[in-house]
Amino acid sequence: MFRPLSIFIGARYTRAKRRNHFISFISMTSMIGLSLGVLAMIVVLSVMNGFQREMSSRILGMVPHASILGVKPLDDWQSVATAVQKNPAVLAAAPLTEMEGMLSYKGSMQPIQISGIDPAQEGKVSIVAEHIVQGSLADLVPGEFGVVIGEITARRFRLSVGDKLTLIVPEVSSEPGGITPRMQRLTVVGVFKVGAELDGSMGMIHVADAAQMQRWEPNQVQGVRLKLADLYAAPQVSAAIAGSLGDAYRADDWTHTQGSLFSAMKMEKTMIGLLLMMIIAVAAFNIIATLIMVVNDKGADIAILRTIGATPGQIMGTFMVQGSLIGIVGTLIGGVFGVLAALNVTELVGWVERISGQHIFTSDVYFISSLPSELQWGDVALICSAGLVMSFMATIYPAWRAAQVEPAMALRYE
Repeated sequence: MFRPLSIFIGARYTRAKRRNHFISFISMTSMIGLSLGVLAMIVVLSVMNGFQREMSSRILGMVPHASILGVKPLDDWQSVATAVQKNPAVLAAAPLTEMEGMLSYKGSMQPIQISGIDPAQEGKVSIVAEHIVQGSLADLVPGEFGVVIGEITARRFRLSVGDKLTLIVPEVSSEPGGITPRMQRLTVVGVFKVGAELDGSMGMIHVADAAQMQRWEPNQVQGVRLKLADLYAAPQVSAAIAGSLGDAYRADDWTHTQGSLFSAMKMEKTMIGLLLMMIIAVAAFNIIATLIMVVNDKGADIAILRTIGATPGQIMGTFMVQGSLIGIVGTLIGGVFGVLAALNVTELVGWVERISGQHIFTSDVYFISSLPSELQWGDVALICSAGLVMSFMATIYPAWRAAQVEPAMALRYE
C-alpha cells in the first residue's frame, strides 16, 4: 500500500523507542495534558449547560414568556387570548395582573411580585401547579384573598397554610404625598418550591382579587400571558402580536425581567471556556518542546534523509505528522472520556454522596440539589477541533527548524 514518505517516517518516529527517555516522557506528558484539557472542557461546559437548562426550565417556567398588556384594563381577555393564539408561535394564553408590593408579618417585611392568576388557566402557561408543596392552587377562590407564596418566603416568615399576612401596595392619589399605601389581609393557601430565587420574590392571588385591589371591575385584567414554542423568539413574537392588535396594547417578555441573569450565565460559560482552553494551549506548547528535542536528537537521521534525496518539505512534513499524531491521539482520548464523564457526572456525584454520607449540593443552601449535565455535541466538536488545530499549529515551528538542518553541519561530528 502506497504511503507518502513523510507519513511513513513520522508514524514510525511516534511509535519508536528513543535513546533519550526524557523525550518520550515529555511526549507522553503532552498527550496526557491535551487529553485532560479536552476532558475538563467537555465536562465543565456540559455541567454549565445543565445548570442553564435547569434555571431556564424553572425560572422561565414560572415567569411569562411574553405578555400582551392593555394600555387600559382589559374587559374581555378571552377575545385577546383567542386572537393571539392564532399565531403559530403561541402555545397557550392565560389572564394576568401584576402588582409590586411588600409583605408584612409580625413586624417583618419583604418586597414581593404579586401575580393575579386564574387557577383554572394557569396550568397551561406555568409549571407552578407541579411544584406546590403545601396546599393547592385550586384554593385560590375569588373574594377570599388567598395567596400562594414561595418556599423561601414561607421559611423566612415561618408561615404555613392558614396563616395570615398583610400585603402593602402603593396607590397613586391626588393627596399632597402623591402615593398612599393600600393594605390587604391575605391568607396563605399554598406554598410552591421551584428551586430558584423566585421562591423568595413571587406570590400569586386570584385574578379577581387582584382586580378588586386595583379598584377595577371583577372581570378586568391587566393583560394576557403567553407560553411560546421558542423562548428566544419572545421579543419578536410579542412585538408582532401587539402591533397586529393595535395601539391599545403593548408587549412585554422575559428578557426585560430575567435577561440579565441569562446573559451573565452565557458570559460566564464563555469566560470559563476560554480559561480552560489555556490547558489545551499549555499541552500544545509541550508538543513544541517535544518536537524541538526530537529534532535535536534526530539531527543525523535528518541529514542522512537529506543526503539520499529527501526534500525540505518532506522533512517538515515528517515532524508535522509526528506532532499531529500526538495531538490526534490526545484529543481523541480526552474526547471519549470527556463524553463518558459528562453523560455520567450526575450519577458519579450521587455515588460519591452515598459513599461519603455528605451532600455536596444540599437543598438548604443551593437552589439545585444535584449536579445537572447536558452534553451538547456542538461543544464537543468545537473543543476537539480547537485541540486538533492547536496541536497542528504547534508542529509548524519545530518542523520548519528540522527542514533547515544542513547535512554537512549535522554529520560533521558523526
